[in-house]
Amino acid sequence: MNIHATLTPATHGILVRDLKFNRDPARHPRWWHGNDPVPTAFFNALSCTFPAGEKFFMDSVRAYRREVGPELQAQIKQFLGQEAVHSREHAAFNALAANSGYDVARLEARTKKVLDFARKRSKQRQLAATCALEHFTAILAHALLAGDSADMAAAPIDAERLWSWHAIEEIEHKAVAYDTFLVATRDLTGLRRYIMRSFAMILATIILFSTIKASMADLYRADGIKGPRIWGRTIAYLFGSNGVLRRIFPLWLTYFKPGFHPWQHDDRDLLARAQARLGLEAAA
Repeated sequence: MNIHATLTPATHGILVRDLKFNRDPARHPRWWHGNDPVPTAFFNALSCTFPAGEKFFMDSVRAYRREVGPELQAQIKQFLGQEAVHSREHAAFNALAANSGYDVARLEARTKKVLDFARKRSKQRQLAATCALEHFTAILAHALLAGDSADMAAAPIDAERLWSWHAIEEIEHKAVAYDTFLVATRDLTGLRRYIMRSFAMILATIILFSTIKASMADLYRADGIKGPRIWGRTIAYLFGSNGVLRRIFPLWLTYFKPGFHPWQHDDRDLLARAQARLGLEAAA
C-alpha cells in the first residue's frame, strides 16, 4: 500500500448539522443517566474534555489546510464546521452539569492545561495527537451506535440524541485528521511516521484516561461518594463484560498496525442505520 494514499471512500460525505439540544436545567437531573452516579460521572467527565479538545483538533488540522489537495481541503472545512458545533453543544451540556452544582470549570480547565502543554510541541506532533484522539472518539462512537445507543438508554432523550448525533459525525470525519497527517509527514520515512503516531496514541491514551479519572473523582467527591466500592462499580461499568472501554479495545489496537487507515474499518452501513433511526440527514 502507498503510505501516502488515503482509503477514505471517494463518495463519502461529511455534513455539518447545526443542531441544538436541551438547555433547560429542569429537564436535566443531577444524576441524569438513569439516576446512577457512575455513567453520569463518566459522560460528564468525557464531555468536559470536548470544548478545549475540539478546538485543539481544529487548530492542529487547520495548520495544514493549505498544503493538501482540493478534496481534502473541502473535507477539512466540513470537519471544522462539525467540530465547532460539537464544542458549542457540549459547552451547553456541561453548563447543565454546572447548574447541578458540579465544578465544571475545574474539569474543563484540567483539559485545557494538558492541551496548552501539547501546543508547545511541533505542529506535526500536535496533529499526531489529534489523529490518536480522533481514533479514540471514532471507535467510541462506533461502540455507541453499534448498540443502537443502548449505552444511553437510561438517559433523557435529548442527551441520548446529543451523544448519538456526535457519534455519527465523529465517524463521518474520522479520517480527516489522519489524511492530513499523511500529507504533513510526507517527507518522513514510513518508520518515523509509524513511531510518531504510535507514541502519540500511547501518550494520548494515558493522558486522556488520567484526565477522565481525575474528573470523575472530582464529581464523586462533589456527590459525597468515596471509597473502593464506587471505583469497583466504575471499573465494572467501563471494563466489565459489556463495558464500553472493553468493547473498544480491539479497535484501539488496530491503530498500531503498519499501514493503518481509519477507513479500513468501513462503518458506512452503521452510519446509515443510525441516521435513519434518529431521523438525521445523511451526508451526500
